[in-house]
Amino acid sequence: MTLQEMSHTYHSQHAALRQRIRELTAAGVGEDTHGRIRIRRLEEMAKENRDLAALLEHYYERGYLKNERYTL
Repeated sequence: MTLQEMSHTYHSQHAALRQRIRELTAAGVGEDTHGRIRIRRLEEMAKENRDLAALLEHYYERGYLKNERYTL
């Protein structure tokens, strides 16, 4: 599996996490402290998946250093 192919997996995971966040929000899970913490953690995971997907997509491009958190 190449890094480009791996980026598709991260994109899929990001989409699944965003869908789950929407479901939980619609169900009113975020109304209590535990629910807000759960949703916040899912949002953090979704952001990391999105960032890593972008990094892996552009890994072989010369000069691509767009993410401060993950450097090459």
